[in-house]
Amino acid sequence: MFGLMNDAPLLIADTLVHAARAHADQEIVTQTVEGPIHRYTWSDCHHRAQQLARALADLGLGFGDRVATIAWNTHRHLETYFATSGSGLVCHTINPRLHPEQVAYIVGHAEDRAILVDLTMLPLVQALAGKLPSVRHVVVMTDRAHMPDGVPAEFLCYEDLLAAQPADYDWPRFDERTASSLCYTSGTTGNPKGVLYSHRSTVLHSFAIALPGAFALGERVSLLPVVPMFHVNAWGTPYAAAITGTRLVMPGPRLDGDSLFKLMDSDGVTKSAGVPTVWLGLLQAMKMAGRAPAALEQVVIGGSAASRTMIEAFEGFGVDVLHAWGMTETSPLGTACMLKPGREADDKDARYATLVKQGRTVFGVQSKIVDPDGAALPHDGKAHGEVKVRGPWIASGYYRQPDDSAFDADGWFATADVATIDPDGYMQIVDRTKDLIKSGGEWISSIDLENAAVAHADIAQAAVIGIPDERWGERPLLIAVAAEGADPTREAVLVHLADHVAKWWLPEEVIFVDQLPLGATGKVQKTKLREQYARPAG
Repeated sequence: MFGLMNDAPLLIADTLVHAARAHADQEIVTQTVEGPIHRYTWSDCHHRAQQLARALADLGLGFGDRVATIAWNTHRHLETYFATSGSGLVCHTINPRLHPEQVAYIVGHAEDRAILVDLTMLPLVQALAGKLPSVRHVVVMTDRAHMPDGVPAEFLCYEDLLAAQPADYDWPRFDERTASSLCYTSGTTGNPKGVLYSHRSTVLHSFAIALPGAFALGERVSLLPVVPMFHVNAWGTPYAAAITGTRLVMPGPRLDGDSLFKLMDSDGVTKSAGVPTVWLGLLQAMKMAGRAPAALEQVVIGGSAASRTMIEAFEGFGVDVLHAWGMTETSPLGTACMLKPGREADDKDARYATLVKQGRTVFGVQSKIVDPDGAALPHDGKAHGEVKVRGPWIASGYYRQPDDSAFDADGWFATADVATIDPDGYMQIVDRTKDLIKSGGEWISSIDLENAAVAHADIAQAAVIGIPDERWGERPLLIAVAAEGADPTREAVLVHLADHVAKWWLPEEVIFVDQLPLGATGKVQKTKLREQYARPAG
């Protein structure tokens, strides 16, 4: 027997319609690509998204067509999110930090019909001329006054398109399982893989991240998403902000520590979200200023593990840290780390031992850890195995790649992350399956070693890889970036590590470099480090 309830579909357009009605005057602030600060409201955003939806239809784009964006976090990109998905198109966000050949592959694999591109990324699109056969239209996301000289005559101006349209578009109704957006992973070997989200999965994920145990969004929150809108849909924050009426502050292309500090400080940002490499710059700006941005209360850290050192640094300025975990395949939120009431009274070390964990699963996500044979392991905080997850916003396969061993018949997705889960449900990632170091038959966690290394006052960043060893199979190699003005020695670092890890975990060597190679999402590219520093065993 079914319940007698209205069977309305969960659609992305409805989140924007709600924002325009219930939170019409709530502000959206953008540090524009052109330079000035732009301000308008959720109501304005809705009207302009309606105009854009009409404009895209007039260009001949139809239901299910993929529309690529290569753009920063701005009000125009926000409008594009809603105009494309809301009208039945698929919003395909592309990471401009990828190699141009990868961008060409992604556009071709997705068969994008149009590209909307920011000014600073226009050279990338122009360089790929002739390599994007599916693309019929290129729209430059600016006004007529800022259209660059020399662009092809067929390139369209975003503001001209909107100006020609009325704002009375009726959002269509369709099945909530319809594809809404497409993101390609950048952390895999070989070609990137597409993750195709649905309206249903996106709206449900938005509910989850807005909850008090996650990002805790609402009208009194002023959120600056540093995580790019081309990286897992800015962790879903644009949609969740519309649902909750959250005030958005969009940083545009200026993501350095000083620029973020000034924008947060001047515009009353209370909450922000991004990866650890971004926070290093902000923390440096905070140290120079001797304070945190005036209203900043919390930062959400995801993408890579947050070290105790980073968490303590923020707390030293009165800023809380929410540690979270997820992947492109999980939309991305899987877990969030908040102290349970019983753990709030823990001593300092025990408290930080919890906060460095990735946290507990949010409602909607199921997780387990398994051994190499797929058998479930106990949640005792000791056993470690590969994390598998499933739920209504977890991918069930990759786009146009039907056969993939990462997904099983029961709906579980194998993440390739290795973790422990304690009796309270707190998950701690100890490594990636490909990054674990097996030495003398025992496992060494590269993440634990890296966190121990950056706890040294003279170390700003660290990466650990395994190098072949004739006797032990593999041994750890530490590659470190010194803190500004510091000159650490190998011996001092090893003495420090000896106080934090088992003796047999100590790196075979410590190498100091000016910078670590970072990938398109700000993560350290260990594949490049292995290529550079690998040596034959013996």
